[in-house]
Amino acid sequence: MASRSPGSEVSIPAVVRFRSLPLGRRNDKFAALGLVDIDDDGWTECPTGWRDPFLPASTGTWSTFPALGDLFVYDGSGVMPGRTWVIAPDKATLADRWNALRRADDDHKEDLFQPHLRNGKPGDKHVRKVVLAGLGDQPSRFMPVAMDHGALIPPVQYAFRSFDRQWIIPDSRLINQANPGLWTAHSDRQIYLTAPHDRSPTSGPPLTATAAIPDLHHYAARGGRVFPLWLDPGATVSNVRPGLVALLSDRYATATATDPTDVFAYVTAVVAHPTFTTRFGNDLSTPGLRVPLTTDRDLFERAAELGRRVLWPQAFGERFADPGAGRPSGPPRLPPDRAPTVPVDGAISSAVGQLPDAMAYDANANRLRIGGGFIANVTPAMWAYEVSGMRVLPQWFSYRRANRERPLMGDKRPPSRLTEIQPDRWLPEYTTELLHVLNVLGLLIDIEADQADLLDRICDGTLLSTIDLTEAGALDLPGGYQTKPSHSTAMPGGTQLDLD
Repeated sequence: MASRSPGSEVSIPAVVRFRSLPLGRRNDKFAALGLVDIDDDGWTECPTGWRDPFLPASTGTWSTFPALGDLFVYDGSGVMPGRTWVIAPDKATLADRWNALRRADDDHKEDLFQPHLRNGKPGDKHVRKVVLAGLGDQPSRFMPVAMDHGALIPPVQYAFRSFDRQWIIPDSRLINQANPGLWTAHSDRQIYLTAPHDRSPTSGPPLTATAAIPDLHHYAARGGRVFPLWLDPGATVSNVRPGLVALLSDRYATATATDPTDVFAYVTAVVAHPTFTTRFGNDLSTPGLRVPLTTDRDLFERAAELGRRVLWPQAFGERFADPGAGRPSGPPRLPPDRAPTVPVDGAISSAVGQLPDAMAYDANANRLRIGGGFIANVTPAMWAYEVSGMRVLPQWFSYRRANRERPLMGDKRPPSRLTEIQPDRWLPEYTTELLHVLNVLGLLIDIEADQADLLDRICDGTLLSTIDLTEAGALDLPGGYQTKPSHSTAMPGGTQLDLD
């Protein structure tokens, strides 16, 4: 219901109140509505900001936790490709698609390219556009796609969805909104957290991590925000607020000063697990994650080390390797007696024309069946693992099966005909990557109990509130501090030209 009264002050946001109807049948809801009075005490106040959601404001202890975004200097969108054919689970497919595009007749290239249309005309990027801007240290081509007969710019690994690593053509002519700063600040020391922004997590971990540059929809295939650890490729400018790092170093008075990586790992340990979503489910009805920040040095150090244990598998072993701590370099693996394997009689056929179109789980045998093959030692928890409603394994498979026209979640637009170019058989590298994913999920499931216990201990102790951090100046930035990922372009301003 909305009302507008004469004489309202237009510079002041309206009062917004919220209430829920009881669960049950619709007749029960109608009966409850019949008892509602505009002045009764069943209403909850909503936030008062101009763009705040029409949902209850955080109350109680939750509202004193600093928001996730308060702890970082910058958060932004992931890469928005704008067209589906520039991403694929394997590099060879991208090469085939590019070759099909460059060899096509000029009259057909625009249709294959899949431009966005504005008022019936090609919009942002199209085959005759010259884009004088590069993507970090990736090769650049300063000619329109329609005139380019060269080989494909080498694809790079891309964080497409949580736990789904694919490949993207790192070509600024092909990607609608590449977020160039992410590319410029990327390095082999960079890592990202992704979390929902305008919606609430419903199940599973409320944030995930990746070592590859993330897609806009990396978290649960529904959009979100990206929080990098570093703002520069040299990993010298922290995206964790420097005042916060200094305050914690002073508070904890450890022999080794707290550093940005400790804070990043702490956040991951405390927040990135299903118990966090369950414990704060009611508070999360208003979108936006908050982080309970302990004053206890021992708990902080325990969380920082636990966070490294979580980040190592989430980054597929490409970050936070430490053999002495049980995190060897290379793809993470469960103990041999529990690790998923492909037995000799379970091999997934890679014969031409036998690309499978179905994945199923055999709970009695703990087998993940794909086509006529299977993977053994797959637990029910691995099969059920989800990120806010996105089932990781079925979602992963939906981009590698025979029929890829409609993924379970994600882009449902009519694809370019280039997207129809895909392997005609199951690739061995798909099996290898699936084994990586299963081991990662198994390791994260093993750690969840430790994360839940740690969360209890932290929330039962003394916490630093947003007011504490504000009064201590921990959220302030020094003058001249870099406030977003560094962004370099091949030409000033990243000029774009249209050529006839």
